[in-house]
Amino acid sequence: MPGYRAEFMVEPFVEGSLGPSVMAAVDAVTAHGFEPSVDAFGTSIEGEPDPVVAALADMLHAAMEAGATRVTVQVESRTES
Repeated sequence: MPGYRAEFMVEPFVEGSLGPSVMAAVDAVTAHGFEPSVDAFGTSIEGEPDPVVAALADMLHAAMEAGATRVTVQVESRTES
């Protein structure tokens, strides 16, 4: 089964600083066992489909509850080579 790569961007954001809504999103996916890659244009995780989708659901709730005004999510399937 191919894995998923998901990237999300949480707004509002302040350049050079992770605000409360971004931190809540990162904490939510970390609680699912992911080690997110955080950079200036978004945060990404990779894994099997079901755990990625579950982590994204919790991330959306956490980010919005922490004051996010927008969360953009992109998910792509990774085929095994």
